[in-house]
Amino acid sequence: MSYVFETLENLARQTAFGSLTIGNFVMIIVACGFMYLAIAKQYEPLLLLPISFGMMLVNIYPPIMEEGGLLHYFYMLDEWTILPSLIFLGVGALTDFGPLIANPRSFLLGAAAQFGIFAAYITAMVFGFNDMAAAAIAIIGGADGPTSIFLAMKLGQTEIMGPIAVAAYSYMSLVPIIQPPIMKALTTEEERKIKMEQLRTVSKRERILFPIIVTIVVCGLLPSTTPLVGMLMLGNLFRESGVVRQLTETASNALMYIVVILLGTSVGATTSAEAFLNWDTIKIVIIGFSAFCFGTASGVIFGKIMCKVSKGKINPLIGSAGVSAVPMAARVSQKVGAEADPTNFLLMHAMGPNVAGVIGTAVVAGVFMAIFGI
Repeated sequence: MSYVFETLENLARQTAFGSLTIGNFVMIIVACGFMYLAIAKQYEPLLLLPISFGMMLVNIYPPIMEEGGLLHYFYMLDEWTILPSLIFLGVGALTDFGPLIANPRSFLLGAAAQFGIFAAYITAMVFGFNDMAAAAIAIIGGADGPTSIFLAMKLGQTEIMGPIAVAAYSYMSLVPIIQPPIMKALTTEEERKIKMEQLRTVSKRERILFPIIVTIVVCGLLPSTTPLVGMLMLGNLFRESGVVRQLTETASNALMYIVVILLGTSVGATTSAEAFLNWDTIKIVIIGFSAFCFGTASGVIFGKIMCKVSKGKINPLIGSAGVSAVPMAARVSQKVGAEADPTNFLLMHAMGPNVAGVIGTAVVAGVFMAIFGI
């Protein structure tokens, strides 16, 4: 009988539940909440589901992120900035830059939405973070998870990379909740009803030249952005050239989804209770949220200015799509516009600022790296 009791006792010691802290249980509950949003509400499940599951795994079994643990090696690919660059390759293969080429003014709206990043940089400095940490936190305002991870790693901010990445990806996923109230508060119903003229047809030559020219100009001015901008434009060149269909399909499908699994679970696994439940994390989440809201607002406000200048030809709602959350932000512009007028179709017009925002956030990251001599 004693043997049975000893065996049961040994088995009990091997379970994770006996060693879990209150913080671990809190993080497991948070992970389940994110899974609920991903599954029941379908808030960007491709991002939120692997992140939340990785969050749950590391809080049940912390050694999974230690050397020798499975997710430790996934995370190494983040540290080497391999996964963020591959994500950009896939995004480029999926992205149609036609709306941006057809309406170059979209670059201005994409640039305006980046003001949230600089506002967050100043705020983070006020909150007591050093300059490099503040820059890594500020990039959350662009709502671009891969760029957030890339910059945090390049600036050596590995200790706060987890909260930064989770905040960036969470706000990307929650775009349909966060943006509409801001957009409606800053625009009138008449402005939301504005219908924009159909975009001109973009030639194949323009589509092929665009990624080549952007690469030469942006990477020439800011060489540190090459891993992101270079991969983004390479993926787009695959798509637009029409001669490498197999590479386009691989980059935009199989490779993209494999990278999302690795990146999502490893990012989620950086949120152990010890690393996540502290005052710095709370400050990062607050600063990131305010930055994202400010970026959305600045895009809409600049859209209102362009509306006035163009004598009512530009719907200010497309300015909110200037953040990098592709294509979620553009879809939100379409949804809010359609609520005001069901016959209004803004999606393609909003895609211009949206893809401009992707380039803009990468450029801002390059500016920060140039400032710090990285």
